[in-house]
Amino acid sequence: MAEQNCLVTNDWICGEYLRSRSQELIDATLEHVGITVASVAIGVAVALPLALLARRFRFLAGPILGVTTVLYSVPSLAMFSLLLPFFGLSVSLVVTGLVLYSLTVLVRNILAGLQAVPEEARDAAKGMGYGPLRLLWEVELPLALPALLAGVRITTVSTVALTTVGAIVDYGGLGTLILDGLDTTFKAQVLTASVLCVLLAVTADLLLLGLQRLLTPWTRAHRTRTSRASRKAAVTKVAEPA
Repeated sequence: MAEQNCLVTNDWICGEYLRSRSQELIDATLEHVGITVASVAIGVAVALPLALLARRFRFLAGPILGVTTVLYSVPSLAMFSLLLPFFGLSVSLVVTGLVLYSLTVLVRNILAGLQAVPEEARDAAKGMGYGPLRLLWEVELPLALPALLAGVRITTVSTVALTTVGAIVDYGGLGTLILDGLDTTFKAQVLTASVLCVLLAVTADLLLLGLQRLLTPWTRAHRTRTSRASRKAAVTKVAEPA
């Protein structure tokens, strides 16, 4: 009986809320995931050519990194307000804002990954007759993949959090439930939506970490060899006579 009345007593933890509002929670979660995936995917598509430009033309690196940093420093409410005349109250407004926020991390990580590609690998590929595009797609991008995926992980987690701000234009996924719950002091809704948002961020990070390990097995092998070498050096040092 107490569990059935938890909605009436406005408890923080309420099983009846989960049962009666399950479809609402599912819809909000799917909207949250959709906005996040679209924002990160578009962000990568925009960041890659920007990073390539910054790598190809050194004089553009400073302006590109500077502009993306300035965009990231704009408060989210101000960002959405500035975009409002162009997109109106729509999901495109939220996605565009999140894409702009994602660029600073993605561009920097992609650029760092490309710059870390060994020159010997490039020379060997050119010696085998690789053209610029084939060199990029078959040599440089695969070797830059660890840095790129690390950037995608950071961006995804931050985008999951920032998506909630889209609630101010009614396109915030779980953030809309959180805002509505705060407005009506609906404790169970606020707590449940907040917990789901955290779980969404953690799940996304773990999935991307697994994808990163699957696509870049050589990084694990390198870390294993480095760790073994460090342990061997430590044992040798301890074994040396004083």
